[in-house]
Amino acid sequence: MNALEGIRVLDLSHVIAGPTASHYLALEGAEVIKVEPPDRGDILRGGRPAQALDDGVSVGFAAINGGKQSLAIDLKHPRALQLMERLIGQCDVFIENYRPGAVARLGLDHARVSALRPDIVYASISGFGQQGAWADRPAYDHVVQSAMGMGSLQGDADQAPMKVGFPVIDTATGMLAAQSIVTALFRRLRTGRGAHLDISMSQAALQLMWPEVCKVGHSGEDSARVGNRGFSGSPGAAIFECADGWLSTAANTQAQFRALCDTLALHGVPNDPDLIDQQALASGGFLVARDGQRVHALIGAAMRQRPKAELESALTAQGVPCSVVRTISEALAAVTPGDRMTLPVRQTRYPGGLIRDFGSGYLADSVAGEALAPAPRLGQHTAHILDGLGVSIAEIRQLQAQGAIRLG
Repeated sequence: MNALEGIRVLDLSHVIAGPTASHYLALEGAEVIKVEPPDRGDILRGGRPAQALDDGVSVGFAAINGGKQSLAIDLKHPRALQLMERLIGQCDVFIENYRPGAVARLGLDHARVSALRPDIVYASISGFGQQGAWADRPAYDHVVQSAMGMGSLQGDADQAPMKVGFPVIDTATGMLAAQSIVTALFRRLRTGRGAHLDISMSQAALQLMWPEVCKVGHSGEDSARVGNRGFSGSPGAAIFECADGWLSTAANTQAQFRALCDTLALHGVPNDPDLIDQQALASGGFLVARDGQRVHALIGAAMRQRPKAELESALTAQGVPCSVVRTISEALAAVTPGDRMTLPVRQTRYPGGLIRDFGSGYLADSVAGEALAPAPRLGQHTAHILDGLGVSIAEIRQLQAQGAIRLG
């Protein structure tokens, strides 16, 4: 929608969480200036040679840095602070994800930045927040999963704790940060006030688990680990092995469970009082099993006799939520033709090939919008940005010779 066109973002963050936040702002039309160390840039630029789309642009880096400008400058250089202060005066949003206190040592803490631009939206992203005994703790995605209880929910009860299989907290933190920044910009539009946002990975973890967190907070008891079963507790909500793979089903209601059993020729199971709580079934709520292990075993045995695609088709036709368990590559192959779900597929061309872009994850007025420009090479926009600050060509060359900046 380009709703943020005209908004300028100064992004000092790196790796995933912070850059994901500015990525979503860029998708909405904001101009994002990515500040990187001139010697190596964002660590996410590296990767296996096969993943290189351009010089210093890995697939992972391109995924969340498309459309941004790269300003490669050593923030510890004596001249850097003066230049950054000049740039801050031209920006609406400031993002940093240093360890709490580190950005202050660079002279770019909220007090200093807001003195230069009183209405700026200043977003601090960290592992455990800006205050408290845990504020100084280093944090990575799977560590925060463990710290906040997420790891204890994965897998079966007799297994070791298990993390989610991708950096879910990093991404959720970036999305939460983008949401909070847009909210603060909306308040600024109405009141003229800036904001200092304290966004943490630990808070993002709690937000992802919020209904479960509320239940545990109310009862004081931790939730049981359900493994590959649905959280509803229904024996028809699980991942089952088929003759040629795996199928995930969510037969939670009476109608869904009866349809599942009919499809599997298990007609007597729903009405068997030894297997299914008939009173709960009649109430219209989620299914409650009296002998969940036995029901699960019966369904599992029937599933193993049938091909997964055949069952997926048959159950879907009967209104039972289900899906073949796909790898990411299989899922992309299934949905990118564009006729199976709302998916704004866009492509950006790099020297090393094409990268697909699904936009912000939604369509606005049925329009997918344009793909972002390619992610920048390290320092690609340094000269352009410094020129806009009134820095002479002679000084730009001098700073380059001193190693204070990098020119793409």
